[in-house]
Amino acid sequence: MRRTVLAGSRRSPATRLAAAALLVAAATGCGSSEGSSTATPSPAPSASASPAAADVLGVRDPWVKAADRGMTAAFGTLVNDGDTDVTITGAASDVSPMELHEMAMADGRLVMRAKQGGVVVKAKGTHALEPGGDHLMLMDLRQPVRAGDQVSFTLTFADGRTQTFTATAKPFTGAQESYAPGHGRPAPGTSGAPASPAS
Repeated sequence: MRRTVLAGSRRSPATRLAAAALLVAAATGCGSSEGSSTATPSPAPSASASPAAADVLGVRDPWVKAADRGMTAAFGTLVNDGDTDVTITGAASDVSPMELHEMAMADGRLVMRAKQGGVVVKAKGTHALEPGGDHLMLMDLRQPVRAGDQVSFTLTFADGRTQTFTATAKPFTGAQESYAPGHGRPAPGTSGAPASPAS
């Protein structure tokens, strides 16, 4: 009987050590399992952050009319792949103060004026910014914009979001529109033309 008790008490610390080792192993396994669980979601938020940080609109074939001074304009096709309309309320560039412009008939002639209410790009639709139509107007160049230059623009949307895109400068001599009376500082007939002597 003593042998049984002695044997039992001798085995008891060994059993306890084995049990403790198993608990440590189990705890370590859980810890690394939790660690890998925590590490796994980490990339997921950044992956899901990409769509959230994605551009509000697509901008196809953006370009800006080359000019040495004065005014010029930026064009391209805006693409809205979303399910709701998107309204552009402003535009900015380091090279010039800017306005959103449209062409409209006034007194029997086509004139350029600020676009009230902004530029709306319908859900699942496109909207062309083009000479003779809606465009992003650079009102007073701080530096020449020469053919081949890359000009950066930032659009502001009605919901407060912003988006930046880059447009390539190209020579263009069309779109010699007049300004609506009292609009802006330019003289009539100078709205769309590059001020470069080459044009």
